[in-house]
Amino acid sequence: MESISILDVTQDARRNIEICNSCRYCEGFCAVFPAIESRRSFDRETIQYLSNLCHNCTGCYHACQYTTPHVFDMNVPQALTKVRQESYEEYVWPKALGKVFRKNGTVISMITALAFSLVMLCGLLYVDAGSLFSVQQGPGAFYRIIPHGIMAGIAGAIFLFDILAIGLGVRNFWKAIGGRASYFTNRAAVRSALHDAMTLKHLGSDGSGCNDEDSTFSNRRRRYHHLMMYGFLLCFAATSVATIYDYVFGWVAPYALTSLPVILGTAGGVGIIIGTAGLSWVKLRMHDGPSWKAVLGMDYAFLSLLFWVSLTGLALLALRDTSAMGVLLIVHLGVVAALFAALPFSKFIHIFFRLGALLKYHNEK
Repeated sequence: MESISILDVTQDARRNIEICNSCRYCEGFCAVFPAIESRRSFDRETIQYLSNLCHNCTGCYHACQYTTPHVFDMNVPQALTKVRQESYEEYVWPKALGKVFRKNGTVISMITALAFSLVMLCGLLYVDAGSLFSVQQGPGAFYRIIPHGIMAGIAGAIFLFDILAIGLGVRNFWKAIGGRASYFTNRAAVRSALHDAMTLKHLGSDGSGCNDEDSTFSNRRRRYHHLMMYGFLLCFAATSVATIYDYVFGWVAPYALTSLPVILGTAGGVGIIIGTAGLSWVKLRMHDGPSWKAVLGMDYAFLSLLFWVSLTGLALLALRDTSAMGVLLIVHLGVVAALFAALPFSKFIHIFFRLGALLKYHNEK
């Protein structure tokens, strides 16, 4: 990813925002412009708040009369994307790992390799080759490949780290943009923020959509994003239900095809595969003007991991009663470990930064 100066990025975004505040042609486009119009000055933290409020629909770019070749050379989506990237780096925890966002694809590849190595090492240490390549069926079949304690220990350690890292990163961002504890007690604002996030309102829920390739409108990006987002939530629900089955009721995996965890996980996995593939296709076709190509490496790395987690999970489900189950289980767990180990340093963090920005916006509004 190209090297950028934080000062230059902030100054360029401020220049764009101040011109927008004078023009106000785009005031009805999304939440960013009303938030701009409520201010007369823009410090660095305010610009970071506005950048995370932006959903990069690029509608303002195609509507603007001051884009290149005009001397103002306006490009609000690109300017705010650069600031948004910088905010991920600045507020991530641990602070020393902030720069991984600049080389996200490389870092995720390294994490994936390490996760694969760890899971495969566990498999080789605790399972003989005969068990690995033989048919394993019935309750506890997965744990005859990798023991339950090893599997739960690795997953638990990564999950606890994710909660700590994401929580502290979001706290740093929330304090920087002037978030207040009282914002969480404003139920109307909380409902509005959640509604905007869950419906992806600012990606065109009014029916018009985004300007992906040119000035024409399309809801493709919003629909693929919905499939990916709700697919992820369904898979998380499947894992949560399976955990309750195991630790509360003592029902050991793998579960029947008609069981709730399998139904939720299958639906979620299919949604993620379609959503991530569709979003990658949309990003490849995006208009060069408002998009900042340097940030796409981070997007593709995260989408790719989600895609492979779902694909290997569905393959494991389909072939779990065959001799391929052992190898597929190790591969799937390796990709899952890589995904969750990378979450605090991936595009996943934007969910919480954007929710914080939306909550601040609705409280101020």
